[in-house]
Amino acid sequence: MNRLSQEMLKKAPSIHRESLRKNLQHRLEVARAKGDDKLVNQLEAEAHYLGLN
Repeated sequence: MNRLSQEMLKKAPSIHRESLRKNLQHRLEVARAKGDDKLVNQLEAEAHYLGLN
């Protein structure tokens, strides 16, 4: 495997985690803007479960 592929494999977990965090943050913002408290609570629980908060 070439050096670039090895670097990408090392970075993939942190890139994936950051993508999950950004996506969840966006979903929380939309739920809050809509006033959907139930969904906000579910998303906050998801963030806690994933250790993203």
